[in-house]
Amino acid sequence: MNKKTVKDIDVKGKKVLVRCDFNVPLKDGKITDNTRITAALPTIKYLMENGAKVILCSHLGRPKGEVKLEFSLKPVADELARLLNTDVKFATDIVGESAKEVTSSLNDGEVALLENVRFDSREEKNDDTLSTELASLCDGIYVNDAFGTAHRAHSSTEGVSHHVNEAVAGFLMEKEITFLNGTLEHPEKPFAAILGGAKVSDKIGVIENLLKKVDEILIGGGMAYTFLKAKGYEIGNSLCEEDKIEEAKTIMKKAEEAGVKLVLPVDTAVAPVQTEVDDTLDKKAKQKAFFDFLENSEEKVVDSDKIEAGWQGCDIGPRTAEVFAKELEGKKTILWNGPLGICEIAKFSVGTEKVAEAIANIECTSIVGGGDSVAAIKKLGLEDKFTHISTGGGASLELLEGKALPGLVCLSDK
Repeated sequence: MNKKTVKDIDVKGKKVLVRCDFNVPLKDGKITDNTRITAALPTIKYLMENGAKVILCSHLGRPKGEVKLEFSLKPVADELARLLNTDVKFATDIVGESAKEVTSSLNDGEVALLENVRFDSREEKNDDTLSTELASLCDGIYVNDAFGTAHRAHSSTEGVSHHVNEAVAGFLMEKEITFLNGTLEHPEKPFAAILGGAKVSDKIGVIENLLKKVDEILIGGGMAYTFLKAKGYEIGNSLCEEDKIEEAKTIMKKAEEAGVKLVLPVDTAVAPVQTEVDDTLDKKAKQKAFFDFLENSEEKVVDSDKIEAGWQGCDIGPRTAEVFAKELEGKKTILWNGPLGICEIAKFSVGTEKVAEAIANIECTSIVGGGDSVAAIKKLGLEDKFTHISTGGGASLELLEGKALPGLVCLSDK
C-alpha cells in the first residue's frame, strides 16, 4: 500500500482525529458483537502508547441526520473503556460545546469518543463546513481506520482530509487493503472465489473483475437463482432479478471464454412461499414476520432445476455443499463474499456453515467478507482458521470491483 500510515508520522503530544467503524449491532442498548471495536484497537493503542491525544469518531446505524438516542455511541465508549482498561471520555455532540470541551482537556495518551457523526445532517453530504469543524478539533492529523466506510465520501471519511496537514491510514485500513488488493493483484494459484448474497446486481462488477483473475467461481445464495433461471431451469418462486437474466447469460459466456469454471448449486433447500402478508407492517416488521414464517415452515431438498411453483430456494442443498467443498480442495487462494443461504434461520444456514468448515480445513490464503459469512465462521469458532476476515461489506465489494475508495484515495501518499 503506497499510503502513509500512523507509523509514518510523529503523534506525540498531538490531538489526532481517528475515523473508526463502530457500526456495531445493538440489542436493548447492549452491543451484541464487538468485532469492529476490537479491530480498531491496534491503531488506538499505538496512538496512546506514542503519546497522542486520541479523538475517535464513527457512525452507527442510519439516524438520517437526526439525534436518535437508540443510535448513540455511548455503549461503544463504555465497551472501549473496558477493552482498553482506561477511561474513555465521551462527547455528547460531534463538533459542539461538549466535543470542544472534551477534546481540549485531553492529556497525552488519553482517549475521547465523539457522538454519532450521522446525528449531523451535513455528514453524509460531505459538507465542507462540518469537515472544517471536525478538523479544528485536532492538531492537523487525521487517521482513517474505517475500512467499512471507505467507499463513502462523507465529511468524516473524506472531507476532513482536505483540512489537515497529515491524512494517514490506520492499521486496520492498511491490513484490509494489503490483503484484498494484494490477493487480487498477486494471488497464489489456483484461485477460487465464492460469491453469495441476495442480488446478482450487487455482484456483477465483482464477477466481471474476478473473471480476469480467478480459476473458478462458486455461486450460491439468492443470486444463484437468477443464474439458474438464465440456464432455463424451473426455480419456482425463488428470488430472481428478471432484468438481470441476460447479464447472467453474458457472465456465463464470458466465464466459458475465459476458461473460468463457474459452479452453480445442484440441489436446493426450499420452503413454501409466504402467502399472507400484512401490508400495514413497516419494512422491519415484515422482515421479522417473514423470518418467523420460515422458522416454522416445512423444508425439503430438491434438484436446483426442479423447484416447484409455490416454493422458494432458501439455502444450497447438501450435495451442493459437498460439490463446493470438493471444488475448493487444492486451492491456494480462496476469496468468499456473501452467505449461501438465509442465515438468519438456523436450518437455512447449514450450507454456509458446511462451506466455512471446508475452507477451514484447506491450507490456503483464505479471505472472507460479508456479515453473515463472518457470523457463520464465528459461530463455529473458526476465526483462527481463516487468513483474513474483512470488516467491510460495501467497501470490500467496491475494492473487488476494482473501484477507487474515496476514504483511501484522500490519504497522503508515502
